[in-house]
Order: sequence, then structure tokens, then C-alpha cells
Amino acid sequence: MWRPATNSEDDDIVEMSRELYAEDPAPMPVPDRHTRETLSILRAEPARGRAMVLQLNNTVAGYALLISFWSNELGGEIIVIDELYVRPLYRNQGHARALLTTLTSAETLWPRQSVAIELEVTPQNKRAASLYTRAGFKPVKNTRLRFIRS
Repeated sequence: MWRPATNSEDDDIVEMSRELYAEDPAPMPVPDRHTRETLSILRAEPARGRAMVLQLNNTVAGYALLISFWSNELGGEIIVIDELYVRPLYRNQGHARALLTTLTSAETLWPRQSVAIELEVTPQNKRAASLYTRAGFKPVKNTRLRFIRS
């Protein structure tokens, strides 16, 4: 079951974030302090988003970082699934799909109805891309660009 993360689960989320980036590397290394700061900011400023965990029995089996922003173009709040990870032992059991289904329908995990849900997937992550496509996600027409301060 997906639910909001608690402070006591920060170490689990940091560990899983390391696992995520070991499996599907980012262009630059993602240090643990980034994840800890993200968790801290989301708790201090809940309008920015929330961290979720997948709890199965007494185990934290996955996590997701949901980030919010307002879109003038779409006229409402967009939820960005910034990170989604399920530990290998718990994959292929419908847990990631359950999160997507909840967010794209009732959105009981989010305080209000969003106008859209977005996520990114690396080109080599074919399994995740297939899951997202089956869940109804489609490519957007605009190319995403990024400037990174050094």
C-alpha cells in the first residue's frame, strides 16, 4: 500500500534512491544529501510535493517523490513523479501500476485533483516506459531543456 513517508523512513528512501541510480544512472551522480534535502523540503513545504512509500507488511518496498507545480497552460496543478522505485523483490506484482492508477483516478494520495500527471523515463528503461504507456501516459510535444548551474 502506498502512503506518505515518515521521518523514520528517510534512511530507507535514501538507500532506495541509491539503488535507483545504480540501476538507471543519472547524467551526474546523485549524492545522498540531495535525497535528504528533498525529504526535508517536502516536509517543511508540503505544497511542493510529498514523498510516498510502498509498505508491504512491515517492509518499505518502494518509494516515489511526487512534486507539484501549477500550469497556466493546463489551468491547474500538475503532479510530477520525480522518482519511482520498487525494490527488485517486489517488482512485477502491480505495485507501481497501483500508484499510477491511484494518481490518475481518485488521487487519494494527493490533497486535490490535478489536471495532469507527468514523469520522465530514460530511453534505455524499456520496461518502465512500457508500464507508463499501458497506464495511459503519452509523450508531450515540447522538448524539455535544462540549464544546470555549476
